[in-house]
Amino acid sequence: MNASIHPPPVVEVRGLRVGYGGAAVLEGLDFALPRGEIGCLVGSSGCGKTTLLRALAGFVPVAAGTIAIDGTTVASDGLHLPPEKRGIGLVFQDYALFPHLRVEENVAFGLRTLAGEARATRVRAMLELVGLQAMARRYPHELSGGQQQRVALARALAPAPKLLLMDEPFSNLDVELRARLGAEVRQILKDSATSALLVTHDQQEAFAIADRVGVMHGGRLEQWDRPYELYHRPATRYVADFIGEGVFLPARVLGSKQVAIELGALKGDTPLPCEVGCDVCGKGCHVEVLLRPDDVVHDDASPLTAEVVRKVFRGGDFVYTLRLASGREVLALVPSHHDHAIGERIGIRLDADHVVTFPVPVVAAAA
Repeated sequence: MNASIHPPPVVEVRGLRVGYGGAAVLEGLDFALPRGEIGCLVGSSGCGKTTLLRALAGFVPVAAGTIAIDGTTVASDGLHLPPEKRGIGLVFQDYALFPHLRVEENVAFGLRTLAGEARATRVRAMLELVGLQAMARRYPHELSGGQQQRVALARALAPAPKLLLMDEPFSNLDVELRARLGAEVRQILKDSATSALLVTHDQQEAFAIADRVGVMHGGRLEQWDRPYELYHRPATRYVADFIGEGVFLPARVLGSKQVAIELGALKGDTPLPCEVGCDVCGKGCHVEVLLRPDDVVHDDASPLTAEVVRKVFRGGDFVYTLRLASGREVLALVPSHHDHAIGERIGIRLDADHVVTFPVPVVAAAA
């Protein structure tokens, strides 16, 4: 198969287990990041994101499983290659720049094996890459937060690491700067053909920067996939609930790929799971359907209406919370020039081109 279509992974994790004091923090992790791609780990606090990053970097040993970087096993039960031998670059949350060194000296710090002119050439190239040539002689305290982050990135990229690890790299910046710098960092990584894996708690940041995103929960990797797939085809109910916005509506299975909900019939392209204890679709089984805000369209001509319960203005659009006839609520993404009042009834229709269903939770089924 063409390697340009499916490049070999720059990092591959199989059956990884990491624990502290006998308690597992990570359990049974499996994923691979293709060379040249950017991966991102998201999840709630305490899910194990940073521990995984530290295990990849070599700061914590593994209890079971393997970590391979660029085809070489660097960690397993009984094997622990030290961080400096793994060919990894690191960008920390607090940048960790040396305050007494100028920008160019910070970038040159990891290039001690290069001769003088070669080192200077590499430093100039890195500062040009991150757009800070004019700041070479300044000290870190003379730079803005975004500039300091780019210096830290240039320093990490200077030794040409096989893999760059970034732990909450934009958390100290304001929202607007985070978004802009995130786009810049993605372009810098792509321009330098650097593979990277970062940790963030910001889903939008992950979607904007990464080629692949991993959702972690309770020390396990719920799904490792492209952002589109995570949003539209979540593998587990946790991912469906964690990623983006959406609601679950009860549904009756009409066929192997079709269900009926309060808003009408939905037809998908993959077989549907039935509720616990049922193994034949098309027999009136019950499931729950995930509806995203963009699956429900405001349509004044539609005979189906819903009451506006809440609304959130986002500039170009509103996210309306709408109450259906049954009392259940759905979300709808509506252009901002449709400014309806709370309590008003508006016409809606389904506009979903796929069906995402999950078995009815056991507790809900029992009720």
